[in-house]
Amino acid sequence: MKPTDIAAPDYFHKVVDCQWACPAHTPVPEYIRLIAQGRYSDAYMINWKSNVFPGILGRTCDRPCEPACRRGRVEDNPVAICRLKRVAADFKDDIRQRLPKPSPKNGKRVALVGGGPASLTVARDLAPLGYHCTVFDADPEAGGMMRTQIPKFRLPNSVIDEETGYILGLGVDFKGGHRIESMKSLLAEKYDAIFVGSGAPRGRELDIPGRKEAAANIHIGIEWLANVSFGHVDKIGKRVIVLGGGNTAMDCCRTARRLGGESVKVIVRSGFEEMKASPWEKEDAIHEDIPILNYMVPVAFKHVAGKLIGVTFQKVKAEYDAKGRRNLVPSGEPDETITCDDVLVAVGQENAFPWIEQDCGIEFDKWHMPKVDPKTFASTNPKVFFGGDAAFGPKNIIWAVAHGHDAALSIHKMLSGEDITERPLPEVQISSQKMGIHEWSYDNDISNDKRFKVPHRDKVVALKDIRAEVELGYDVKLALGEAERCLNCDVQTVFSTSLCIECDACADICPMDCITFTGNGEESDLRQRLKAPSAHPDQDLYVSSDLKTGRVMVKDEDVCLHCGLCAERCPTGAWDMQKYFIDMTHAGSTCPTKSRSAA
Repeated sequence: MKPTDIAAPDYFHKVVDCQWACPAHTPVPEYIRLIAQGRYSDAYMINWKSNVFPGILGRTCDRPCEPACRRGRVEDNPVAICRLKRVAADFKDDIRQRLPKPSPKNGKRVALVGGGPASLTVARDLAPLGYHCTVFDADPEAGGMMRTQIPKFRLPNSVIDEETGYILGLGVDFKGGHRIESMKSLLAEKYDAIFVGSGAPRGRELDIPGRKEAAANIHIGIEWLANVSFGHVDKIGKRVIVLGGGNTAMDCCRTARRLGGESVKVIVRSGFEEMKASPWEKEDAIHEDIPILNYMVPVAFKHVAGKLIGVTFQKVKAEYDAKGRRNLVPSGEPDETITCDDVLVAVGQENAFPWIEQDCGIEFDKWHMPKVDPKTFASTNPKVFFGGDAAFGPKNIIWAVAHGHDAALSIHKMLSGEDITERPLPEVQISSQKMGIHEWSYDNDISNDKRFKVPHRDKVVALKDIRAEVELGYDVKLALGEAERCLNCDVQTVFSTSLCIECDACADICPMDCITFTGNGEESDLRQRLKAPSAHPDQDLYVSSDLKTGRVMVKDEDVCLHCGLCAERCPTGAWDMQKYFIDMTHAGSTCPTKSRSAA
């Protein structure tokens, strides 16, 4: 293998698995260390720069970082990264003086359609640069789906108000209650750029017999949640069926329990493990006495004189073809009818662009989605950009934020006369953590604690009040304990070939057997000759140049704990612990513009 190029921005970035997995590339270990030091405001600002909504995401994020967490490779549970993000938000001081100040306007006007996370991120990035940003939303308050589709017992309005307020306070013009009905009309208003972040606002229908006849008691999940959020709906029948297996279905069933549903069932066509809902969302539903019934496909709504009385289901089972693809086939068991008073349909969301005319220069594909460049987020109309669910279909808040950052960068470059396809390099800092011969500027002791549970409100109390937040968050003591579980994956083991005397002391002391001195070879062969054979080829090997004996040092990044024992043991200082910090480029960054991957 060739020696590892640790100067490439991607190499150590990828080793910080949690940050690499985060669509917005939040510097996770950095803010967790700040929390451990009690520097909550500093931790919040680290988050605010990258993911924009720390308090909101600390409660609602889908947590792509956590399955990637290295802690999950040495024990069952990863660090509670998401809930620590909330700690920074809960315990910070007043940070308004640390936010960018509104800048004098530069004469460029940007329209943003939709007041959700993607549009607000674009406004957050562009307003401090002097752009006049106007956000249009059909709802009276900013937040989009964060406000309308996430129940208040998961995300209080006060948190949404605070974090959307930070952005609007940058000089952003918010036009609530203003639905955009025509793209052509918007283009005619001579905006310099338009960003569409209108989400996926239409719930998917379920067209089976009885749908029209029993329509009064069959509700589309996301629309129903919005009506609950705005106070238009405050009750539901005692017997409720929720159709669907995603997070919207989990929000629907838990909301129904609080609005009078005594018997609420979630019924899903797939198996339990294949459900799209996050594992913790399913756990919370089950904890609130909501059964989840799997492998049942709705085939008819049963009704009498237009009154819904139940749903008939066909029972299915999973079969797999030679390529491992799953098919659901009838199990042969008789159909089952389950009685109910109301049904909530949460079987997916769709985009809806009836307001975008066919002759305004925006092309759509065969799925009626806009043709959007996945790197620049530009549409086929050079002035119009898309992001969030409006660009590529339903995902989640953190993806919408990432899209917003990239789209804002494109808009800024376009309006500055630059090539939007040239993406600037991120800023990278790497610095030694050495304070003495065997002393580091970070706590390198490995905590043996298991993941700390987040306290919850008593179930009886929680089910009586639809606005009572269920998760109470970590207190300071629990937050410190959980923060200490972080393995400091951004503090890298950096090897200097010229200083190594091949005493093998580092390999002897390594608690994970991840360092091997051996002859070089092809990667597949080398992975099998390590002290602990490498089982995950998707994780990099750190390979040195040739040592004096002709051997090379090989470290398996997959299992390294970043404990620093190799550097403490090394008699020549060939190993050093160096903190790697990557600051992703946003609109207005002054980094070099040479195109190079960093994500």
